[in-house]
Amino acid sequence: MASKRILMLVGDYVEDYEAMVPKQILMTFGHEVVAVCPEKRAGDTVATAIHDFDGDQTYSEKPGHRFAITGDFESIDPADFDALVIPGGRAPEYLRLNPQVLDVVRHFFTTNKPVAAVCHGPQILAAAGVLQGRQCSCYPAVSPEVTLSGGAYVSPADTMDSAHVEGNLVTAPAWPAHPAWMRKFIDLLDRSA
Repeated sequence: MASKRILMLVGDYVEDYEAMVPKQILMTFGHEVVAVCPEKRAGDTVATAIHDFDGDQTYSEKPGHRFAITGDFESIDPADFDALVIPGGRAPEYLRLNPQVLDVVRHFFTTNKPVAAVCHGPQILAAAGVLQGRQCSCYPAVSPEVTLSGGAYVSPADTMDSAHVEGNLVTAPAWPAHPAWMRKFIDLLDRSA
């Protein structure tokens, strides 16, 4: 497999596992992962949150780690990257308000480059207007945004460990899906130019 340059969009309170684990998996396969956040520079960090399924009506949130930013968001050119990863957590709810974030996301869809989004990450896809007529999995609480943006929500497995592929897009409901989500994303990367 040829090494790819992958952009990862994160922000404060990104889901810890959904940023850390995919980055490590992709690096294990020899890919370069550049993590960026609006208003942060290489060497800065973002706070993460760990979302867990403790048997309550929704997930719980616990403090996570500091996640290193390795690129400068304001100076990136999405054309320099082969793929995009959008982790979940609370960061997508405010990142989707940034017009430059939405432009970056649209680039990956207009150029048909691989995109992986998990959990609340599809909030950004919905705001960017790239889900019209597309199938998308996500955390169930995000499903109204998928359908209101013209997408078709794909329900996850009861165990939240499923992933869905449509064209250049691989989506999953939460971090228990990492094995399926990353396997399908790596397959897409391997097939991409």
